[in-house]
Amino acid sequence: MQRFPLLPAALLSLALSISPAHAAEPPQAWLASWTASPQTVWGSDFLFPSNVPAVLHGHTVRQVARLSVGGPRVRIVLSNAYGKVPLHIGAASVALAASSSTIKPGSLRTLTFAGQPSASVAPGAPLVSDPVDLSVPDLARLTVSIHLPQASPVSTFHWDGRETAWIAAHDQTQAARIDDGPGVQTTTARLLLTAIQVEATAAGQAVAILGDSITDGASASLGMDARWPDFLAERLAPHGVAVINAGISGGRLLSDGMGDNALARFERDVLAQPGVRTVIVLLGINDISWPGTAFAPREKRPTLEKLTNGYAQLVAQARSRGVRVIAATLTPFEGALPGTPLSDYYQLDKDALRQQLNAWIRASSLFDAVLDFDAWARDPAHPLRLLPDYDSGDHLHPGDAGNLALAEGIDLSLLFNSKDQSPRPAYKAVLK
Repeated sequence: MQRFPLLPAALLSLALSISPAHAAEPPQAWLASWTASPQTVWGSDFLFPSNVPAVLHGHTVRQVARLSVGGPRVRIVLSNAYGKVPLHIGAASVALAASSSTIKPGSLRTLTFAGQPSASVAPGAPLVSDPVDLSVPDLARLTVSIHLPQASPVSTFHWDGRETAWIAAHDQTQAARIDDGPGVQTTTARLLLTAIQVEATAAGQAVAILGDSITDGASASLGMDARWPDFLAERLAPHGVAVINAGISGGRLLSDGMGDNALARFERDVLAQPGVRTVIVLLGINDISWPGTAFAPREKRPTLEKLTNGYAQLVAQARSRGVRVIAATLTPFEGALPGTPLSDYYQLDKDALRQQLNAWIRASSLFDAVLDFDAWARDPAHPLRLLPDYDSGDHLHPGDAGNLALAEGIDLSLLFNSKDQSPRPAYKAVLK
């Protein structure tokens, strides 16, 4: 007795016409290749200037971002996470960067949103562009231009972008360069742009790094892709593994700082990013050191138990999504930020708590692996300080050499399954 009906002849013919080579092609998916975590723009009374205009009206913002892995198509994500009104996008484009604010000839692509050249970004929401056919190589630098024709309050940004962005009058999304016109402003903050995604195979994966200014790259050379996640991206690109930076300068694990606390933003900035399979967490130094300083003069310092409970909550969120968690120990900071309003950032009792947290991280079975950044970065002759060659000069943030050392000290086998992600030739782009 026949259990299932025969396929109609037309469908059977179609099924037989599919070539084995086509049927064997791996399914495609989107992969986060670059991110900048959104922050709310603070007022003029804050310790640091925001470095962005209060309103954009008729301006084009042009930004450059270096991807980690490449692919045959790209799309961008804009954010109005902290806006109270819709933002109108009049036009947008993406291109391969040539140098500075110029674009590579033949690479300019006009972006659309649900098939339209303009769009509105709802308050509190992201906006994902349509994909464009633009073959981008691994570690490519992309130029993204966004025109805002209407008065647009600047409410959402990423404060420390470590890149120069240009703000110019009129719609210049199709211009070869915009940095040489009259009245052009510059900023090192990220405006609107929060992610760039590439088309990859379904097996593609990303490593996210959740951190503070040490991850955000506070003392890395401007425009040189010299943050430790940037150097790690260079090591992982041949394996087809992306690296996304979810660091926020002034970020904290338990409390809001110069951005939402990590527990609140973990879902948006890490777990919701396509392809993330592993997260590295380097957080806690601002939780320990902000209380009592000009940043938080009336706050009490968290206990070790509160900090470890916060880490446990991050792990619980990650495990519910099948994401592995790797913890990094907190680096030395004796003498941090001398000659600044935060010269009291370091104190002996703060350092004692840092060392207690590090001991817990090393001994805990909570994490899938541990990166001992403290041991790698400290001066053997003075373990409470950064090694002089790694110190940016402020005794808190590593400089370029220190960032490189942290990235090179990581055993890549801890970050992905080598059986699933064997080395591959670098993805090379061919302009069509």
